[in-house]
Order: sequence, then C-alpha cells, then structure tokens
Amino acid sequence: MVAASGADPLAGPGSWDPAVGMVNGGCTTGSGVDVCGIRLVPGMRIAGAGMEARPMVNLELSWQQASISAACLMTAAVVAVRSARPRLVYAAGFAREAGLVLGLFALWQMAGNFVVMGPDGAEDRAQWIWHAERVAHMPSETVVQRAFLPHPLIVQALNLYYAGLHFAVVIGCLIWVFARHRRQYPRVRTTLVLFTAGALLIQFVPVAPPRMLPADGMVDTAVRYGQSVYGSVAGFNADQLSAMPSVHIGWALLVALVLVEVSRSRWRWLALAYPALTMLAVVVTANHYWLDGLGAALLLALALIVQRTARVARIPARIRGAARRAGPGWKPAMGWRVLAIDKRWPDREEAG
Repeated sequence: MVAASGADPLAGPGSWDPAVGMVNGGCTTGSGVDVCGIRLVPGMRIAGAGMEARPMVNLELSWQQASISAACLMTAAVVAVRSARPRLVYAAGFAREAGLVLGLFALWQMAGNFVVMGPDGAEDRAQWIWHAERVAHMPSETVVQRAFLPHPLIVQALNLYYAGLHFAVVIGCLIWVFARHRRQYPRVRTTLVLFTAGALLIQFVPVAPPRMLPADGMVDTAVRYGQSVYGSVAGFNADQLSAMPSVHIGWALLVALVLVEVSRSRWRWLALAYPALTMLAVVVTANHYWLDGLGAALLLALALIVQRTARVARIPARIRGAARRAGPGWKPAMGWRVLAIDKRWPDREEAG
C-alpha cells in the first residue's frame, strides 16, 4: 500500500498533521481489540519495520509474586531472629528490609489496577497538563521525541530503560546503603516509603500519558517496536493511567540524592545524570509529561521535609528521657547535639 501524500514515514500508524506530527488516533487509545483500525483475531500479530510487535518480557514482579516473596522473606526473618545465631540474626535484618520493600512494591502494583474517579476524565486531565505546559512555554515533548525517532536503536534502548531499570536501580541502591552505610538506611527507606505512598494516593486520580493523548502528535514507541509491557496495544487500562506524578523520576531523584549525600567518592556527582536521563527516557517514550517529573520532585521534597520535621520533633523527647534517666542533677552541657550523635539512635549520622 502506498503512503498518502504528505505522510511522514516516521509517524507509523495513524494520521499525519504537518502542524503537530503524527496523531495517535486508534493506535494508542484502542480497547485492545482494534489496532489502528485493524481488527485482530486470535493469534494475529501486528508487524512493522521488519519485526513482529509482541509484548516485551516484563522484568518487574507482579503484585502476587511480590506479595509472596515479601511474606517468605518476613517469615524467614522471624525464624532467623528466634534462632539466636549471630549470623542468622544479621541476615534477618536484610530479609526483613527486603520483605518490607517488596511488600510496598506489591501494594503499588496492586493499587495500579484501581482508580477512584474512573478512566473517563483521564484524557481531559492529560489535556489540561499539556495545555498548562504550553502556557508556561515549556519545551514540547513532541519536538523532543521526534528528534529521536530517526534513531531506532536509541529509542529501543530507552524503551528498555523505562520498562525495567528504575526498579532494579532503586533496589541496588537500598542494598548498597544497607550493606555499606547502615546508619543512613532507615532515613533512605522511610523516604522511599513516604514518596511511593504519596504517589500512590495521587495516582488514584487517573491521568492519561502522552502516548494516549489523541492530538499531541506523539508515538507510542514501545508498541512500535514490540517492547510494550502492556501488550501490543496500549488501551485505557487503570494501570496505564498513572502519569502524574512520575514514580520513575521520583525514584531516580532519590537514588541520586542518596549517592551524593552518602558516598564520599569524587565521582558521586555524576549520579545527578541519572534523573536527567530518566526524564529524557520517559518523554521520548511518551510515558510522561514534564510536569509529571516536576510533580514527583515536589512530592519527594515534601517527603524529605516531613521526615526531617519528625526527627527534629523527637529531639526534645529524647532530652527529657535522658534527663529522667540521669537524675535531677543532669544538665545538657552540649545541648541536643550530644543526643544526636548518641549511638542509641541509629537514624542519626555520627558527627565527623
């Protein structure tokens, strides 16, 4: 079949508008039965660019798998602690923390299948975000994506980056902090829990990603190259309507901040490139808007402020407790700093 006059060979399925580029149309907003106007039959695949479009292997655990893994780890931690063997007790701490993180991930995965307001307004809210970015004169995500579309290897690499790297990196960061900087670990874990829980609550209000917005001119790159973790077509399913805020960006920022704060390597500042590359990946793959990343950054800042406020609020209580234990003649000569570096509170960093 000959392409229509004026069609852009990079646009793939859908219609072409010289003003905005490829219009998503049915390619990214179908129900899962029609793909770009073609009705699928059982066993039929959509081919393009010399390759078959099939669901990419999902590198993430399902919520059922994560739940079972978390339960097994927590049970093993309890058994190890009761054994009273030093090595097993030490390993129990790692198992308990791993179970906690996997449990949080399972909750996030499971809740992604539910929305509070229903999917009907997801596209309208996405359109509002798109319009707000244009009013604020922010760069167009469409222009950024189209700069990468002529380079399929880069686009496919970014698809893989988006699909699985965020979870692997945050888990690796937690393991590194737990093993090498144990006194910092409680703060890192608590920040992760606060941010993820806050993002989960916000994502109960569905927002369609750019690849589902009909008139933004963006291409669903994962569907194009058969790398979508959602299948061969991205329909309006609840687990795909969680564009705001971007958990990918929030986790990437947290990892970068942890490395800069905890590490003493002269190369630690290179970690700041990780959230920047993640922002590029989520935009080029048409999974998030710029404002999704900004929203994630603000939510992470709020989680850090809440945690710091809670720690400061505990200091007077610790001083009063120390005074009661020391007796009526005790005077805090060095104030709360003495307590802040006391090893009885492992969530505080030791001075020097």
